[in-house]
Amino acid sequence: MIYLIIVIARTFIVYIAIILSMRIMGKRQLGELEPSELVVAILIADLAAHPLQDIGIPLLNGLIPVAVLLSCELIVSGLLLRSIRARTIICGRPSMLVADGKIDQREMRKSRFTIDELTEKLRGKGVTDISKVKYGILETDGTLSVIPFPGEQAASADQLNIQTQDTGYPTIIINNGKVLLGNLELMGRDEPWLARELKLRGIASHRDVYLLSVNHAGQVYCNIREAT
Repeated sequence: MIYLIIVIARTFIVYIAIILSMRIMGKRQLGELEPSELVVAILIADLAAHPLQDIGIPLLNGLIPVAVLLSCELIVSGLLLRSIRARTIICGRPSMLVADGKIDQREMRKSRFTIDELTEKLRGKGVTDISKVKYGILETDGTLSVIPFPGEQAASADQLNIQTQDTGYPTIIINNGKVLLGNLELMGRDEPWLARELKLRGIASHRDVYLLSVNHAGQVYCNIREAT
């Protein structure tokens, strides 16, 4: 029983430490990590696992290296913000894989990027015809930025001289059956207004709503909760 409690406690402490470390590192998605950040993430996961697998290993043997790695990452991140040269050395530079509808084979080889990978990335951007791509840039985080020729780009409302209404950002009022009173007040609404909106949609209670949001134009989106 004591062994189980020790394992649970150590796991909880390491879990909190890793969450705090990743939170301090920033809000990047895993697919957008720079090389230095990816290395730190992998090492933190590996180092944190050892104290969990063997309670004979002092917990600090896992936490101290995590703290050191986190400190190194913060120092490197600060250096990257201040030095373009350091960023080029550590993170590399974007590579122009496609220019004016033609594949730059030299850059492809330099980036160790195959035709299959390029076409896969283009399909992910909704592009099947490489000749319609003005620029295809491989970013330092591994994503492919695709800029089509002007004639292939969708026309904006301004270009078509169409008047559009700025509806603002929708704010969630009901989240999985719970009314967010702070958001309700933020949008200048009150509970009687909410009750009327629910009644208009034939909804008896806010508990029956999965999501209800309203934007600054007064447009309401409502999604009924499914039975479980």
